Amino acid sequence: MTPNDDEWRTPGTRALVDAVLTLRDADELERFLRDLCTLGELRDLTQRWSVARLLDGGMHYAEISRVTGASTATITRIASWVRHGRGGYALALSRTPAASGRAAADGAAMAGDPAGSADPAGSADPAGSADSAGVRR
Repeated sequence: MTPNDDEWRTPGTRALVDAVLTLRDADELERFLRDLCTLGELRDLTQRWSVARLLDGGMHYAEISRVTGASTATITRIASWVRHGRGGYALALSRTPAASGRAAADGAAMAGDPAGSADPAGSADPAGSADSAGVRR
């Protein structure tokens, strides 16, 4: 971490944190994340979390790369934050079930886009499909 690693703390960041803290359950958080993030951003976040879980489970970088599709550079960067970051990864990892290699890899695979249907423009897919409650997914 650099001496100026608090540069990310802005009034906007605080407003986002405050908004997340208003959400009451997993469904509300899923809906908020889907509205806030593009599909690509959600896939990236999912991949990072899967990598962190696999690292925590002791999996080797090459195997993590193989099962998640993350580059070894990305895995190294995530490992650095897991070990030397602000403790956010460690806190979340300590509060979630331990990652079996398969479970975390399955999460990463669900985030992947093997069919090539990723949104190349990175749009939020405003015309996306809706569930029975009218919530866009």
